[in-house]
Amino acid sequence: MSKPSPDVYEQGKGMDAHNSVMRGIRARKDETYDPREPTRVWLDEDNTPSGVYDSLTIILNTGGCRWARAGGCTMCGYVAESVEGGSVSHEDLMAQIDACLDHEAENAEEPAGLIKIYTSGSFLDEREVPAETRQAIAETFADRDRIVVESLPDFVEQPKIEDFTTQGLETDIAVGLETATDRVRKDCVNKYFEFAEFERAAADAREVGAGVKAYLLMKPPFLSESEATTDMKRSVRKCADVEGCHTVSMNPCNVQRHTMVEDLYHGDGYRPPWLWSVAEVLESTADEDIIVVSDPVGHGSDRGAHNCGECDDRVQRAIKDFDLRQDPSVFEQVSCDCERTWEAVTEREKSYSMPLAR
Repeated sequence: MSKPSPDVYEQGKGMDAHNSVMRGIRARKDETYDPREPTRVWLDEDNTPSGVYDSLTIILNTGGCRWARAGGCTMCGYVAESVEGGSVSHEDLMAQIDACLDHEAENAEEPAGLIKIYTSGSFLDEREVPAETRQAIAETFADRDRIVVESLPDFVEQPKIEDFTTQGLETDIAVGLETATDRVRKDCVNKYFEFAEFERAAADAREVGAGVKAYLLMKPPFLSESEATTDMKRSVRKCADVEGCHTVSMNPCNVQRHTMVEDLYHGDGYRPPWLWSVAEVLESTADEDIIVVSDPVGHGSDRGAHNCGECDDRVQRAIKDFDLRQDPSVFEQVSCDCERTWEAVTEREKSYSMPLAR
């Protein structure tokens, strides 16, 4: 795993201070979870370089992200849903896969062509998912068309990817890049690696016939609405220039439990992004040579990306329509009086006095 430079540890400053705060926040967790049950599973549709697929999304319940256990990202509460003890056995992880296949059989007319597997950490980290399990999962889904697995760039290694590509699966590595701006990634997200490491991971994946899907975070803490929007536009365009990166999934930040973002939210120091900002980024980057999608979690709620409450569902439907068709004209079909409030916030909000409006 990459190491931040020594100066961030000086007198409890920088990343060391972030991690100390995060460990204290995460210590509030008191829930327990069954190692034989997945965290979540659902059916959906997804846009890929090969077209739109029915998809089965699986979030495996592992021992949790290694970085999150050290302190971790300011917005991510997924480690709080992880199994205690730091590891889950091969047998229990495969029981989770069986539960997901049962869910698919009960709710879909036919098997999904696209499988997406996440751990809320790194699927390619063998502390979370042993090599034996990774290989068994590759064999289990060998009859599907395409698979996406999630990993931090540290763990992206060609032999691991080849477990999937040699099965004939079109394979994508989903990397939680969050932003193409190194300073924002470190200071606002508290993530340790640099953009160059993402580029290295994309090159390694490309050499064995796999692609990369970059996950970006819209409006991490400490950025104003306009700063966040500008950062996302720049990040999408920078990802589009990385050979092998064919898709960007822009995730608007939502307020998850046991996170620094939640503490800021309760202290009136954070508001999730406006859905209008999400739409603006999608519309303004639609001409880039890359698929750009977004799925605002908790849209319309105070803890998720939202507008005024009256137009949230309409804007969300437009975003979903854009995801599948990549046609920016869908946003011309939605409007609301609250756009004027959003425009005023975008123009006047400063990072030292957020949020200007809830």
